[in-house]
Amino acid sequence: MSYLRLFWVLMRIGLLNEMAYRANFYFQVLQSLLSLATALGSLAVVFAHTTSLGGWQPAELVALLGVYQVMSGLIGLVIQPSMERLMEDVRRGTLDFTLTKPEDAQLLVSVGEVQMWKLVDVGIGLMVLGTALVQLGIGLGLAQALTFGVALLAGATIVYSFWLILAACSFWFVKVENILMIFQGVYEAGRWPVGMYPRWLRAALTFVVPVAFAVTVPAEAVVGRLTWPVLGLALGLALGMLVGARVFWKWGLRHYSGASA
Repeated sequence: MSYLRLFWVLMRIGLLNEMAYRANFYFQVLQSLLSLATALGSLAVVFAHTTSLGGWQPAELVALLGVYQVMSGLIGLVIQPSMERLMEDVRRGTLDFTLTKPEDAQLLVSVGEVQMWKLVDVGIGLMVLGTALVQLGIGLGLAQALTFGVALLAGATIVYSFWLILAACSFWFVKVENILMIFQGVYEAGRWPVGMYPRWLRAALTFVVPVAFAVTVPAEAVVGRLTWPVLGLALGLALGMLVGARVFWKWGLRHYSGASA
């Protein structure tokens, strides 16, 4: 419960910071809407020439786009800004202030910065997803909703663990931001189902950069395509990466010299 209270306090601080610059907040909302319009336009162009893509129907791809938007919002809400702040603190030596606090250091750096306006992306994604389900004529029952929630949580855990491992590399390397920029570029591939890519790229987007588990698997859950073995693999990978990220974080801390070095 103390962790939840801490997260809630940081959310409130993030909201207060955004409300201090309301013009920026409205601009970010406009940017999110333009990004969504561009993505929907791309789908319209594709389906003007075909009736399915990789076995996915138009409404199913709209649902996938909604999941992509939700996951992008979650990443931009807390994961990306917190990891970028962690890298900056390591480089400047100001991580010392976090390490001296009584709470767990990994928790503090994981929610170190919150960009509240990214909740707009989450809301837009949920609306797109709901619209797609109406087009598909799918009633989201309790079991399907739980499966989707579990798959989405597993995907978010995998992405968080991946970002933490990359950010922890800043204990040894200076310009880790370049690697994160590459990840952001690769993540754009999540706008489309991973199964439509060539086999080598599909494997890379599944096990090297976990785009498949972040977007495609939750989308498969909500449209009824997900199988239990794939869901089990997602949960196993999420647990394994979470433990691995924790171990890597602890190892990295032992190599942190601080501002006094």
